[in-house]
Amino acid sequence: MTPRLTSRFWVDAYLARLRLSDIPAFVVAHGDDTAGAVLVKLNTLDGQAKAYQRQFDMRTDSRAWVVLAEGPEGAVDVSIARQRGFDADLWVVEVEDRAGRHLLDEPGLDE
Repeated sequence: MTPRLTSRFWVDAYLARLRLSDIPAFVVAHGDDTAGAVLVKLNTLDGQAKAYQRQFDMRTDSRAWVVLAEGPEGAVDVSIARQRGFDADLWVVEVEDRAGRHLLDEPGLDE
């Protein structure tokens, strides 16, 4: 079994990777440092957004990033707020990129 990174460590590493690619991002909700789940909101700065969450696939025994919500930014924000209502330990990282880059599909972040 692979050791799991703490949420804080993963978020800090993700923000560093985004900075190296000149993609602005910031933490909008600081969850539990050790075991909080992470949502990533991609804001394309045109009124549209997507929210990504990690989901476990029992068939492949792996975790992958999937779209939780997409569409008008306000609707995505409502979906994120609903998730925060269920889970106070949830992290939310907002990425702002007109080209839609989020790096979640890159090695080290894709699982």
